[in-house]
Amino acid sequence: MSTIAAPALSVLDLVPVHTGQTTAQAVAASLDLAGHADRLGFRRYWFAEHHNMPAVASTTPPVLIAAAASRTSRIRVGSGGVMLPNHAPLVVAEQFAALEAIAPGRIDLGLGRAPGSDPVITQLLRMSGTSSDVERFPQHVRDIRSLMSAEGATVQFSSGGTYDVHATPAAAGTPEVWLLGSSDYSAQLAASLGLPYVFANHFSGEGLERALDVYRSGFQPSETLDAPRTFLTVNVVAAPTAEEAEERSLPNQRMMARLRTNRPLVAMESVEQSRAAGDFDTMAQSVMASARSKWFVGTGETVAAELSAFAARWDVDEVMLSPIAGGYDGEPVDAAPGRIQTLELVSAALAA
Repeated sequence: MSTIAAPALSVLDLVPVHTGQTTAQAVAASLDLAGHADRLGFRRYWFAEHHNMPAVASTTPPVLIAAAASRTSRIRVGSGGVMLPNHAPLVVAEQFAALEAIAPGRIDLGLGRAPGSDPVITQLLRMSGTSSDVERFPQHVRDIRSLMSAEGATVQFSSGGTYDVHATPAAAGTPEVWLLGSSDYSAQLAASLGLPYVFANHFSGEGLERALDVYRSGFQPSETLDAPRTFLTVNVVAAPTAEEAEERSLPNQRMMARLRTNRPLVAMESVEQSRAAGDFDTMAQSVMASARSKWFVGTGETVAAELSAFAARWDVDEVMLSPIAGGYDGEPVDAAPGRIQTLELVSAALAA
């Protein structure tokens, strides 16, 4: 192991749905994983928001957060993130204020600007009106923070009157708000608002250095944060052997190839299905190789050393793992042995 200081670890969960697995079984597996992360000492557990994808069941972060909060006792639980253009700010504020009341001091509200789906689903999510226009994202972030506070927010009517609005009637605390992004936009906004920022490095890994520089150099202290605060997300697979880790990474490599080359999306393949499927074309193979090159795949010791070096390279004290280990045929459908193994091996190696 390297002498580099070990970072704190957190988890990002997309609630993967595997071939032959129901949504109920996929959710059960993720909630079981959240319990393991809690017991292993992980700092936080976030659910992503994606829609209309056969291999992803994390469509409603607030519902999943409530379920995870009821099954854990210490770990922070939150969204990574709520895609704000899909939702009215007051609805988001009320949901997360209620979550804060359910699990005081343990709720994170990660907000993103991307829709998290295709144009058709985006339109369906916005059928209730235009209150969540992307162009108004900065103001909606401010509105949500005000609505969740004990003081609430004041609506100013064009006629001159005012109206007080509270997300909950008697808030004793507020969730911690983070901005998420994979480009300069959210980094710049987080800096100007004095908010903590997360770069979605697991998505592509492109633009990381630029985004962190924009955030740190432009940061303006706020009432809630006096200095820049950030961590990074990474895709991780750990196993007892490097060979098993590579095998368990294959289903996600193939899913990325489908996504990037506009192939039909399907439920997550098993390792055996991925091996038997044969090679994609050259373009898809290139996508797989590019994705794999940015992931952390290997034994617990190897991955832990690489994560420590990665955290030191980018000057962060926390790394959020997206445990993407695929499953073998015959493994339990209501659990995630490969993902549990990833968390256990990496945390044990960092603690050694």
